[in-house]
Amino acid sequence: MRKFVKVFILVVLFMVPILAACGSGSSGSGEKYKVGILAPAVTHGWVAAVAYHAENRAKELSDEIDYQIYTSSNESEMTSQLDDLITWGADAIVAFPQWEGMEVPIQRALDEGIKVVNFDIVIDVDGVYRVAGDNYDMGVQGANYIVDKIGTEGEVVILEVPTSGSVSELRTAGFVETIEEIAPEMNLHSYATQFTREDGLKDFADILTSLNHIDAVYSLDDETSIGVLQAIDEAGRTDIKVVTGGGGMQEYFNMMPENEDIWIQSALYSPAMVKDAVDTAVKILKGEDVEMETIIPTTVVDRENYEEFLDAESPY
Repeated sequence: MRKFVKVFILVVLFMVPILAACGSGSSGSGEKYKVGILAPAVTHGWVAAVAYHAENRAKELSDEIDYQIYTSSNESEMTSQLDDLITWGADAIVAFPQWEGMEVPIQRALDEGIKVVNFDIVIDVDGVYRVAGDNYDMGVQGANYIVDKIGTEGEVVILEVPTSGSVSELRTAGFVETIEEIAPEMNLHSYATQFTREDGLKDFADILTSLNHIDAVYSLDDETSIGVLQAIDEAGRTDIKVVTGGGGMQEYFNMMPENEDIWIQSALYSPAMVKDAVDTAVKILKGEDVEMETIIPTTVVDRENYEEFLDAESPY
């Protein structure tokens, strides 16, 4: 019996440091980081794909993180969900608002010691990490593309989306400033629309009645551009030689070779970039060195290279 007790004591003493190691810290300990994801409700194919890719990446990291994902329709709803994540005990939050005005609630999360990674639209708060495509460069690429196709003079319609905040501001600024530099004689006509094909169709149909000649359209978004192309077709217009876009939509890619009389372009702003935002949150929690801002370069797609970007599994 004494021998058994001695062996038992030795086993317990041996196990204590192992159990202590297992209970310390969240990295490699069996404990998981808590990561919250805030995304807009599905109002647009690209937005739906962002939520899809974010959740898929979170599932892929399930050995390392527990996650909660919320979608919201406005600032107040997202703010309420952020409060829920704070109560849940989130270690990091990946925030993807489609509107401005999230600064105060995000600051509250930072004050609670939560790491925040902002995807896409700028949240202007010190201490927030950011992952995004290069919205300004999308405008630069659009300007270069249009000038390459129609020359340095012509009538160009700009379809801005003021409700999208910094996205529209940056894409438009990149375009206008580049045109001023490389084609100062170009005539620019700006109109407001939305990131939907329905608005692209409706608004561009009205524009076609007010402008009897248009050489090119600088559209910021693939879905808007699909509506624009429908309006052009329904109006029987043959003057328009270029329609740009943005995002990287499979349906739009497939339209590129079908329209031989119009150069259809998309500046990639892939929804899959949100995976980088989720990865960034995890790296921060692990204590790895991470840049405060990660900007993913622009790629231009048109009928000459679209096949490289076809993906039958893509939700967008």
